[in-house]
Amino acid sequence: MLCLYTVRVPCRVLSWYPVWSVPMIMSITHRGTGVGLSGGISAFALLALVLPGSYPYYLDLIHSLSIGPALLGLAKFGIAFPLSYHTLNGIRHLFWDSGKGFTLPEVYRSGYVVIALSILTSIAAIAYM
Repeated sequence: MLCLYTVRVPCRVLSWYPVWSVPMIMSITHRGTGVGLSGGISAFALLALVLPGSYPYYLDLIHSLSIGPALLGLAKFGIAFPLSYHTLNGIRHLFWDSGKGFTLPEVYRSGYVVIALSILTSIAAIAYM
């Protein structure tokens, strides 16, 4: 490999794609869950205003579809995970706003804790519902 450095610096291959890190992925996911939750709640509210019928009618309609337990559990997880992830990562951001947890090991550790707790709370919510 040809290095163009005059100082003794280890060469590395520069590539066109970014190296994905946990904090970067979590930041993108936090923004995505925020947009998704906001859009979902807005769409649900708009549909509740403009669609004919009442809530029990649409609830009976969903029950009549006879969705299997696996698909129902997946749908519940699809609702519970973004909500729990966005909430827990928001709490993590509040700690950052107070000036705590800015070292790189703490950022990674708190990220892994948020991911694990999000999965656990989503599974607990599914089991409870």
